[in-house]
Amino acid sequence: MIDVRRDPDRFEGGDPDSGITTRHAFSFGAHYDPDNLRFGPVLACNEESLAPGAGFDEHPHSHTEIVTWVAEGELTHRDAEGATTLVRPGDVQHLGAASGTRHAERNDGSGPLRFVQMWLAPADPAGEPSYALVRGIADGTPYAVPAAGAVLHVRRPGAGERVAVPAAGRVYLHVVRGDLRLHGGSADGAEELSPGDSVRITGEPELELVAGSPAEVLIWEFA
Repeated sequence: MIDVRRDPDRFEGGDPDSGITTRHAFSFGAHYDPDNLRFGPVLACNEESLAPGAGFDEHPHSHTEIVTWVAEGELTHRDAEGATTLVRPGDVQHLGAASGTRHAERNDGSGPLRFVQMWLAPADPAGEPSYALVRGIADGTPYAVPAAGAVLHVRRPGAGERVAVPAAGRVYLHVVRGDLRLHGGSADGAEELSPGDSVRITGEPELELVAGSPAEVLIWEFA
């Protein structure tokens, strides 16, 4: 099954008066849709836009694997002990909240900040919190999140280039930038994908993406 969710269908959240705009792909916070709670281990895929000086003050998390991808700008991340990390485009940030942790996220820069944050449910929520930051992940290099049985592939095809979709039982795609066409599988014809679109794929082993323009897409495969 190929389930395409369009960018305009995301529901809006955040706090625009404070410089925070959020677009949610799943039920989140006060917005509850019983038919859109999760896909496999994916609990959230939020597109966040923070104006200069805006951000999320220190807040708690637990029982969640949080993976962040910066599309534009620079994200300042502070943990509960006050350690600060700058997350830039091309970096993968991974916070394993485990039994509980706290952090803050802000735009301390002078320009706009846009990032995609994905929340995954771990198979075992116990244990100690963890933090990892991979600088400048190369195109196609997999990043594993074993706690959630998940692997992230960041792909940046040029115009006309093809990208094979992993032949996993479940796959989740999120288009960050560019235009793509999804070919193959049981769907009739190709699906045209634009920035902000996502695709939930179940049991479709022979799919590929073709870039109509230079693109960036986040591809999750689940065991």
